[in-house]
Amino acid sequence: MLKRLLLCAALALSMPMVALAVQPDEVLDDPALESRARELAKVLRCPVCQGENIDESNAEVSRDLRLLVRERLLAGDTDTQVLDYVTDRYGEYVLFEPEKTGANLILYWLGPVALLVALAGGVVYLRGRRRAAEPAGPALSAEEEARLKELLKD
Repeated sequence: MLKRLLLCAALALSMPMVALAVQPDEVLDDPALESRARELAKVLRCPVCQGENIDESNAEVSRDLRLLVRERLLAGDTDTQVLDYVTDRYGEYVLFEPEKTGANLILYWLGPVALLVALAGGVVYLRGRRRAAEPAGPALSAEEEARLKELLKD
């Protein structure tokens, strides 16, 4: 039992630990600037990983972007200026939430418009089915109804 425990402990210690994305040499001395840099890094997308922000990504380009953000903050840029600089340099793709202007409006409105079109199509379809289910001919006369009841009794 002790051998197994020691073996498990040795295996656990020999596995490489997952590295944190932000390296100690990247951290700024000023806690306020570091906090701003971390918040900005959370809204910038890693160009390589695509689903991660640069704060969480271990990609080399994310490290370069984190260093660039900190460099711009040390130069005295505001958060907006830093985002504008990175966007001008790498394109709007690096923003997790692109601005709601120009061609991006199509992307923002396409989902809700498609939902409304689908709902309208569903309503038209259901109304058409209801009309098709209604009897097409005129109502039966009293004589025809009596004859029908007589036939159904047999």
